[in-house]
Amino acid sequence: MKLQRWGMLALVVLGLLFAAPEMKPEAAGESNWAQWRGPDGQGVSSEKNLPTEWSETKNILWKTPIPGQGYSQPIIWGKRVFLTTAVEGGEAPATHQPPKHLVGDREFKHPEWYGVDKLHTFKVLCLDRDTGKVLWERTAYEGTVYDYRHKRGTYAAPTPVTDGKNVWAYFGSEGVYCYDFDGKLVWKKNLGGIGTLGMGVGSSPVLYENTIILQCDQGADGRDSFLAALDRKTGAEVWRVKRPVQVSWTTPIITKAGGRTELITSGNEFLISYDPATGKEYWRAGGLKSNAIATPVVNQGLVIHSAGYPQKSIIAVKPGGAGTIDGTDKIAWTYNKGTAYVPSPIAYGEYVYLMSDAGILTCLNAKTGEIVYEGGRVPVATKFYGASPVAFDGKILLTSDDGETFVIRAGEKHEVLGTNSVGEPVRTSPAIADGRIFIRGDKHLFCIGNKETALK
Repeated sequence: MKLQRWGMLALVVLGLLFAAPEMKPEAAGESNWAQWRGPDGQGVSSEKNLPTEWSETKNILWKTPIPGQGYSQPIIWGKRVFLTTAVEGGEAPATHQPPKHLVGDREFKHPEWYGVDKLHTFKVLCLDRDTGKVLWERTAYEGTVYDYRHKRGTYAAPTPVTDGKNVWAYFGSEGVYCYDFDGKLVWKKNLGGIGTLGMGVGSSPVLYENTIILQCDQGADGRDSFLAALDRKTGAEVWRVKRPVQVSWTTPIITKAGGRTELITSGNEFLISYDPATGKEYWRAGGLKSNAIATPVVNQGLVIHSAGYPQKSIIAVKPGGAGTIDGTDKIAWTYNKGTAYVPSPIAYGEYVYLMSDAGILTCLNAKTGEIVYEGGRVPVATKFYGASPVAFDGKILLTSDDGETFVIRAGEKHEVLGTNSVGEPVRTSPAIADGRIFIRGDKHLFCIGNKETALK
C-alpha cells in the first residue's frame, strides 16, 4: 500500500455513509426514517407533497441549535428526532498517546490529523419533531479519544438507528450505546480500539432481528478487521468474524435473495456476503480496489457497490451465490466513471444515479449498466464531499457542502427543477419523515415543510 493512497482520505468522514438495516414491518413505515438512508437504507421515500422550495424565510418550520459537531444523519421515529454530536473540551493529558499506524513497514502520519490531544464529550440528543425542542440530551462518553480524526471530520460521523423503542449510537473506539426513548441508558459496549489510519469511523450500525451489527474494518493490512453482532437487549456479543479487508468507512446492507437473507459488505480487497444470523460467509468477489466509503444500493435484483478514490469503480452483483463468484454470471456489470469520493449513489425507479464530487450526475440502467445520460450538472460550481442523494416523488435532492440543495427531476433526461439553501454549510444527507425534510447544518438542525399541512 502506497502512502500516497492515504493522502486523499481527508474527506472520508464528512458524510459517511452509513447503514441499511433490515427493519421489522412496523419500522419500515414511511412516517419514520429510522436509520441512515431511510426505510430501506436506500435514501428513497415514497412520500408525496413535500416542499421543493425553501429558504431562511420560506418553509422552514423550525431550526434548533445543535452543540458541537456531527456528520451523523438525523433519524426520526414518530414525533421524535435523534442525532449524535461531539463537543470538544480542554487539553488531554500529555501522557495520552494515539496508536501507531503502519503502511507496510513504515509508520503512516497524516499532516491534518486532529483531536487526540483534546478532551471530548460525545452526546445523543432527542428532539420533538413538531417544535424542534430538545427533549433530552445524554452524555455517552467523556474523556480522551483512542485515535485521531481528520481535521475536517468529526467524531460523531456514524448515524444512529432505532426500532421505535430504543436508539443505538456508535462512536467507534469509544463504544456503542443503547438508550430507551426516555433517554435512559440501557447498556453500553466497548469493542476495543478501532484503527482507521487516524481518519475517524464512518460505518453505522445495522439492525437485524435481535442483533445490532457493526462493520469494523481497520488498518492498512486488514489484519484486525472484523464484523460483529451484539444482542440488541443486552449488548452481549453474539458472533464475531474476521475480515480480510483493510480500513473502510462503508456500512453493510441487508437484502433478501434466493429465499435467504444476506448481509452484504463492500471493501477494497473483497465484496463479501454473510449470513446475518451467524456471520457465516456465503460468497465473495474481488473488491473495489479503492477506498470503500459509499453504501451499496439495491435495484433490479442487484447490489451495486461503488467507490471514487483512488480509482472509480462500480460493480453490480446478483446475490444468492456461493463461494468465489468472480468470472460468473453473478457479476452482472461493471463501470468505471462518475462516482464520488464520499457520497453514495442512489437507485431510483429503474435507474442508478452516480454523482461526482462536483455534483455531476451519470444515470445508468440499473439492470444492465448501460448509460442513460452523463454530464448532468448543477447550476453553480460547488462541492459534494458529504451528503448523499435522497429521492421522493420523482425527484432527487443533491445537497452540497455549501448547504444548497438542488432538486433534480428523476428519469432519463437531466433537469434541474430548483435550488434551495438553509444558509449554512451541510455535511450530511437530508432525512424525510411525515411530510417534512430534515437537514443538519454545521450549527442547526432544520425542519422543512409546507406550513399549511406539516403541523396538522
